[in-house]
Amino acid sequence: MSGRSPAAQSGRGAALNRPMVRAYDASYRGPSPNWDVGYAQAPFVVLEAAGYIGGRVLDVGCGTGELAMFLADRGYDVLGVDFAPSAIQRARAKAHARGSAAQFLVWDALRLGELGLEFDTVVDSAMFHVFGALERERFVDELASVLRPGGRYVVVGDHRPDDRPVYEGGISKREIRERFRDADGWRVDFVVETVFERDWGETPAYLVGVTRTR
Repeated sequence: MSGRSPAAQSGRGAALNRPMVRAYDASYRGPSPNWDVGYAQAPFVVLEAAGYIGGRVLDVGCGTGELAMFLADRGYDVLGVDFAPSAIQRARAKAHARGSAAQFLVWDALRLGELGLEFDTVVDSAMFHVFGALERERFVDELASVLRPGGRYVVVGDHRPDDRPVYEGGISKREIRERFRDADGWRVDFVVETVFERDWGETPAYLVGVTRTR
């Protein structure tokens, strides 16, 4: 990626040493986890074709890089970040084998501001939905630090009813509207039902589009 900051070039601020990091790193060291289906999830393909994704793109929780490479192959300047070194190792190997221009970095999505970069679009294929409540709050703050005014955040996450707590996982319509408030410089463009594909089938999910208004 052009214009990478000194922090991004050095890897400073990459992954936090916490149990979630170790668990996900281990999941990419064996057979591919069930969510790594080998292609970009369909909702992102539809939104890209509709022109909702644009400019410089950050793929948070990129895993082995399928979404990042899909977008790079369509001409976007894409950086994929994941806190699991084994996932990034696989992503880089795939990109090299396919001749993809997507770039990848071991980095924690809870420290996006330390990248020292700005993006027009941030895409999230089932990362936000695994965070706990405090991590979600921090992530929204970090997201605001890297999205340009007018920039968009697009996330697909497992469906969670409004009356279920965050610790059960997934995302709900109510939570999205509470975390991305107009008063804080956000506009929720849509929250629509979709599915998230896995090796063994599909799970109900939400597709969310949010714009940074200032």
